[in-house]
Amino acid sequence: MRRLWLLAALVLAACVSRPDVPPGTIVVAMASSPTSLDPGVGLDEASQKLHQLLFSSLLRIDDNLRVVPDLATRFDTDDFQTYVAGIPAGVRFHDGREMTAEDVAFTFRRFLDPEFTSGRKGAYRALRRVDVVDPHTVAFHLDQPSASFPINLVMGIVPAGTGPDAGRQPIGSGPYALGAFVPDDYVHLTPFADHYRGAPANAGLTFRTIPDETMRGLELQRGSVDLVVNDLSPDLVHGLQEEGRLQVVTSPGTDYAYLGFNLRDPLLQDRRVREAVALGIDQRAIVEYLRRGLAVPSASIVPPMSWAIAPDLAVLGHDPARARTLLDQAGFPDPDGPGGPLPRLRLTLKTSTVEAYRLQATVIQRQLADIGVAVDVLSYEFATLFADVIRGNVQLYTLQFVGVTDPDMLRRVFHSSQIPPAGLNRAHYRSAAVDRLIDLASETLEADERRRLYAEVQGVVAADLPIVSLWTKVNFAVAQPDLRGITLSPTADFGFLQHVTRVSRQDGR
Repeated sequence: MRRLWLLAALVLAACVSRPDVPPGTIVVAMASSPTSLDPGVGLDEASQKLHQLLFSSLLRIDDNLRVVPDLATRFDTDDFQTYVAGIPAGVRFHDGREMTAEDVAFTFRRFLDPEFTSGRKGAYRALRRVDVVDPHTVAFHLDQPSASFPINLVMGIVPAGTGPDAGRQPIGSGPYALGAFVPDDYVHLTPFADHYRGAPANAGLTFRTIPDETMRGLELQRGSVDLVVNDLSPDLVHGLQEEGRLQVVTSPGTDYAYLGFNLRDPLLQDRRVREAVALGIDQRAIVEYLRRGLAVPSASIVPPMSWAIAPDLAVLGHDPARARTLLDQAGFPDPDGPGGPLPRLRLTLKTSTVEAYRLQATVIQRQLADIGVAVDVLSYEFATLFADVIRGNVQLYTLQFVGVTDPDMLRRVFHSSQIPPAGLNRAHYRSAAVDRLIDLASETLEADERRRLYAEVQGVVAADLPIVSLWTKVNFAVAQPDLRGITLSPTADFGFLQHVTRVSRQDGR
């Protein structure tokens, strides 16, 4: 089998075009090409990963998912309605010009400009104005107090006057400058020697767009790609790890997969039915066999490393016997006794055509059959699936939230005001208690009280079961054995790449 794999690598990899790579460059394979290198415009994952290397940001997200200073030398507020940020002197853009508060103000004033087109604008609705206090200090004024606003300042600073050309020809102040950008092919970044924290440790980065994941794996095997982060299936990662040549680095992640209920459906309005379904699903089997350990069973949409995670929230166990008892109580007895072929009830589960999610749906189908729930699995292209979920044209569905960092996600997913099209409450869940707790958490400025309120929200949601938590992702990087300095944050940002180096394969390490 391995010989066939290696032969395929030689044949198929020869068909892929490769840019000329300067010596010492680290080559990273990505599944898709960035759409815009302007951090105010590019919303796709590939674009945002490159923004982290091309630009400096006032704030960053730490390993506990708190928003903390990055470029900022100070960041404070007296009332959570006005935030004051300071930047250091001597920060240079790639064109040599020094960054000032005018650049910071321009970066965020763009979102107040009706002529500026960006999908990010909604996040800045609370921003009233941005004032330049002095050449190195800027003040953000909000319409009302907001303790969660700072996360919107985790974004690259652009020079004042930046125009539409920045999507292809960006000027930033990050550790790398743009060397070349060929859409749908590659992006090459060159080290910025005048970076305010020092030049990167390597000779540059080349990001190759390789849409097919098998090809990404083959290029890794062949050695023409140095590194892939999160862009391989668990099965492929497992296969590469078993071969033993490449290194695999992992760390806890934030992506969250779940099974959703449509609470407008008469069958699913009964909480006992929802709990029976939840108890019929074996999360640990899904994590072990489908995710190959590249996930952990989850109890909440809030990631386990977050400062806001409910400390006593337990993963719901797999208990088929209890599930059958609940279905009996809900009026769905076994029509032909234990082991009989007839189901207690039948439900439809809609999922994506992506192979990993079709397999997951099939496993759920088999697990629920064990408690007498027949599940018809229907798979759709994502756009069709998503439209059906938004319209409520579903009973059960599986989806994933990517990059959950802020506990305000609880509001967007579970507050009754966020039922589509207003927000992400796709279960059409309504709870006066949850609404009240989330509103209090949004208004409370004291950190410990916010944590307590968010924990209480998670407890109520876990009891009501508008969705079933399946797993939270484990981030991974698959890399050549001679690379050093690979460290993955919970958000799997690309900032670590500036520290990656290559060691001699003859030095015994």
